[in-house]
Amino acid sequence: MATISDLSKGNYIRYNGEIMQVEELQHRTPGNLRAFYQIKMRNLRNGKLAENRFRPGDSVDLLRVETKNYQYLYNDGSSLVCMDNETFDQVYVDKALLGDSVKYIKEGVSLMIAFENGTTAITAEAPQQVIVNVTYTEPGVQGDTATRTLKAATIDTGAEIRVPLFINTGDNIKIDTQTGAYIERVK
Repeated sequence: MATISDLSKGNYIRYNGEIMQVEELQHRTPGNLRAFYQIKMRNLRNGKLAENRFRPGDSVDLLRVETKNYQYLYNDGSSLVCMDNETFDQVYVDKALLGDSVKYIKEGVSLMIAFENGTTAITAEAPQQVIVNVTYTEPGVQGDTATRTLKAATIDTGAEIRVPLFINTGDNIKIDTQTGAYIERVK
């Protein structure tokens, strides 16, 4: 068991039976009162923020978390099958850990996965940007580059996103995996 004063931003702890990541940690000493730690934590299961005060001597359950790069191989129902690039071991990662970004990633993409005690995946993070191919969109008209009007397009992962009017079927584009927003056209 560790004490509150051992924590730093980014640590993982078990709080009220849930796995939390420390987002913000402040040590406060208000006037004539006793010092305390104000901690802002994010629940990894549902993404909600929790804020609590602790005394400097309070103990917490500090988790040993190991993060590694894994290559996404294929989709298997509600899980993604990923491979360790060094040992070639395959692991199953729940799609819910990636959130909405699972709609925009393709096979072969490198994912950052964190494991608690080397066995249970607790977080998975997709790359910030990916390059995808537009499989269908309405044809663009020459001269439609002046306005910021967007149209619907289907990408090779099956997701539908909004792209500028000058994008055509078969173009490669770069998108943001967090929001699915168009960034730029790639040659």
